[in-house]
Amino acid sequence: MSPRPMTVGRAVRGRIAALIACASLVAACGSEPLDTDPVEFIIPSGATFAEVVDTLAQRGLVQRPTLFGWYARWKGFDTRVRAGTYVQTPGQPWSELLDDLAAGRVVTRPITIPEGWALRQIGPRIADFTGALPDEVVSLLSDSTAHREYDVPGPGLEGYLLPETYRFADGTTPETVIETMVDAYRAFWTPERTARLDTLGMTEAEVTTLASIVQAEARIADEMPRIAAVYHNRLDAGWPLQADPTVLYALGGPRERLLYAAMDSVADSPYNTYTHPGLPPGPIGAPGAAALEATLHPADDPAMFFVVGEDGRHVFSRTLAEHNRAVAEYRRRQNRSSGGGLP
Repeated sequence: MSPRPMTVGRAVRGRIAALIACASLVAACGSEPLDTDPVEFIIPSGATFAEVVDTLAQRGLVQRPTLFGWYARWKGFDTRVRAGTYVQTPGQPWSELLDDLAAGRVVTRPITIPEGWALRQIGPRIADFTGALPDEVVSLLSDSTAHREYDVPGPGLEGYLLPETYRFADGTTPETVIETMVDAYRAFWTPERTARLDTLGMTEAEVTTLASIVQAEARIADEMPRIAAVYHNRLDAGWPLQADPTVLYALGGPRERLLYAAMDSVADSPYNTYTHPGLPPGPIGAPGAAALEATLHPADDPAMFFVVGEDGRHVFSRTLAEHNRAVAEYRRRQNRSSGGGLP
């Protein structure tokens, strides 16, 4: 019997199958690149898949662009590539390259918000990171009603952006950064920590406010529970907190020395805890997780006072007489340098 002639359709299908098989082999094995250094490239929003392939070929990531395009379309990747900045290594299997592009595994950059920073400090850093106008970011953060949108106690967002190092892709908006930081703060409040509020007889807003003061006072993290204990003790006794950081907040920022004249200038401010009993109206900065935890679980310590010691740690005292001796020593050290100022 004579062989059955091959039709044109069968020939085309056979050629396509061969191409796909070849593409699959290349995709699995990759190709031997001339340069194996990582390559950074950008896929713009709205780019066509043909433009994506051209970019990959120009950057040396794809040696056979036509075959690569066939393979990507066969696998359904041609409609799944996400925009962004990527770093890929020449010679890696096509399947891995396409999987990264479809998953949006873009380059991210870190932004660090230090513990204790106030919104006036956080705003410019977010603006610099995102490329937004500082005034626009400050406006977003300083909105006194913003806490309603983000489901935090308020007033505003002061104290409710958890300080940490975050990573974001290029093009991230200030709103995304703010939302991520607020989400991190909300994630801190597990059911167990929320239940602890009842034990303390405090609200979330009160704990966060006190934690912001603890954060500002603590130079060494392991002292936070003792500092928190002092403030809890003073609140329980009905004593004013007399926390210098709250006065500095009322003054608008840090100063080299906190003088009596400066304190008097903000005597009417509700943030002045020398002249106003209890907690200030809200946080004075962004407490970190350690300060929040210390405020929820203060040390079992009867101390009512503390002042900075010679080694940077604090000297804790139960009585005013003990505290006055510690303050006198502090002032002697200060006078040996430049003199004056409050403990």
